[in-house]
Amino acid sequence: MSLVKATIGAARDRPCTLVVCRGCCCGNPRKQPDVDHQWQLDRLRAAAADSGGRLAVRTTDCLGPCGQANVIVVQPATAGRAKGGRATWIGWANDDDCVDDLLRWVAAGGPGLAQPSPTLELQFIRPPGEARTRARGRGRGRARR
Repeated sequence: MSLVKATIGAARDRPCTLVVCRGCCCGNPRKQPDVDHQWQLDRLRAAAADSGGRLAVRTTDCLGPCGQANVIVVQPATAGRAKGGRATWIGWANDDDCVDDLLRWVAAGGPGLAQPSPTLELQFIRPPGEARTRARGRGRGRARR
């Protein structure tokens, strides 16, 4: 007898989702006066509107790594998660090239379904909780107490 993994509820058809930080540092023109933060958000939202439901965009107050602002988290679609894709954190998402690379990647499927460009990979950062865990020596290979 084979076991079939079923996805139920809202997760069944979850699109690739961009969570855009717009807290104390990200999206702040005083911290980054050369970045058109509203244009960036409008462009991401326009891509989501044109995606036919394959992409969603949300904003949040603060994701944490303020030294790497602007931060965007790319959450995989259901199909990407089923193929091993996990949330990917992108830092320094401040220019047109980064937004272009990001939109190309998610249009191709995003985490688990498509390979990001090498230049976008250079902007991948560790999630704040993972960085804290590793700093305390409780990362991979160590048992949690």
